[in-house]
Amino acid sequence: MSEADPGASTAPASSDLGPNRVLTIPNLLSLLRMLFIPVFVVLLLHHGTELAGLLVLGGVMATDWVDGYIARRTNSVSELGKILDPASDRLAIAAAIVTLVVRGAFPLWAALLILVRDVGVVIVGAALLGSKARRIDVRYIGKVGTFVLMCTVPMIAWGTFRLPLASTMTAIGWVFFAVGIVEYYAATALYVGDIKALLRAPPVATSRTPGGPGTRPA
Repeated sequence: MSEADPGASTAPASSDLGPNRVLTIPNLLSLLRMLFIPVFVVLLLHHGTELAGLLVLGGVMATDWVDGYIARRTNSVSELGKILDPASDRLAIAAAIVTLVVRGAFPLWAALLILVRDVGVVIVGAALLGSKARRIDVRYIGKVGTFVLMCTVPMIAWGTFRLPLASTMTAIGWVFFAVGIVEYYAATALYVGDIKALLRAPPVATSRTPGGPGTRPA
């Protein structure tokens, strides 16, 4: 019987270390955020369950800030999380907005201010990732703007559904919606600068890893 390679038994899997980790609490929260999207969509579309739908939506939106906080505090920021987190944000807010527009609880013009920008960012980001294996990091002001909009959209819908404190929720919602939109497009301007810098930078060199077909940054 041949002796096992000592290094083979003691070296941890790369997916468990550093930025390549997959099983982290922030990633789990991002996944749960996506899994709960159908739940609040069904509740919001069904007449009589709007309050429950908005409460579920609020819980889903709250996890956006929680997972980022946990990732930073526990040093569990991962490469997967940098993609999964904004992707789950975009999906959740898009699903909520489209559902609320269908129900007549959120105006189409305001929805387009958010959705058109998001579609553009997703297309450009996917093109960069696919063509050069690169991506642009999420800007803090973009995260803040997203969180503000995630809060204000349900608040505006709350008022439209004539739930308790409807007038107050509507007023607060529209004030902070304006703040969130400004932050959203300020982040977009910064992303444009990031994209220009990325396109001017030399391509990322790749090298073949020993014993396998994969490539990695040089």
